Amino acid sequence: MWAMLALFTDVSGKVPPFQLTAMTFAIGASLGVISWLWRPGAARYLRQPAKVWLLGVVGLFGYHFLYFTALRNAPAVDASLIAYLWPLFIVVGSALMPGERLRWFHILGTLLGLAGTVLIITKGGGLGFDPQFGFGYAMAGLCALTWAAYSLLSRRFSNVPTDAVTGFCIATSILSLLSHLLLEQTVWPDGMTQWLAVLGLGLFPVGAAFYVWDYGVKHGNIQVLGASSYAAPLLSTLVLITAGVTEPTGRVMLACLLITLGAVIAAKDMLFKRRHGSQPGSAISN
Repeated sequence: MWAMLALFTDVSGKVPPFQLTAMTFAIGASLGVISWLWRPGAARYLRQPAKVWLLGVVGLFGYHFLYFTALRNAPAVDASLIAYLWPLFIVVGSALMPGERLRWFHILGTLLGLAGTVLIITKGGGLGFDPQFGFGYAMAGLCALTWAAYSLLSRRFSNVPTDAVTGFCIATSILSLLSHLLLEQTVWPDGMTQWLAVLGLGLFPVGAAFYVWDYGVKHGNIQVLGASSYAAPLLSTLVLITAGVTEPTGRVMLACLLITLGAVIAAKDMLFKRRHGSQPGSAISN
């Protein structure tokens, strides 16, 4: 779903970032609200401790606010690459989580994924970080840390149902609207195609994706999730190629190889786990 973000954003026209965020998070929140029609008791899960609300709102709104601020104050390529350090931060930060064990193949797989992402974002060119964009770079770094911290800390609240994400989306939409009114000029989508693109954003990459991500970080293998997240920019590029927005190149194929190889290495234990106790007469099976 996150792979569709670039295409839908491109098709949505010239709607300003915070206005687009307010619109799409409102649509994303409606997914949860609509589901309450046949699950009326689920709405009670919005009643969570203040620390849960703080984590959710800082995670969703804070990430987007910092990301857009970074793009306003630094070159898009540099800012995007720095912001996309969050999968690496998730993998490394998982070592601090109770019950988690960080292994060499988690780090190697994540670094390979990062290398593939560098190829995609920079289009094979070099990076030239200019000190005059220091503020933008700092905001991009905080953006990456914010999403990594949100994802890791969400695991500590695994008992909080995913229905709470509906409330986080509502709060993010309201805060984004306030940011829009303070910082931007309103520009509405022009024509049915752009409105459908906004709807698609709200339903998928800025909607359902946050619900499934919440469930994943709370109940899945956090290291593999982090490393596999580098597939998002690759899949996004493939979607753009399929849509005819960009052309396939050898660089994309190399990035595909690096990211896929990285994800497989990071998931080594899950994919190639040895089974013990399979001998005849064994009393214990793994």
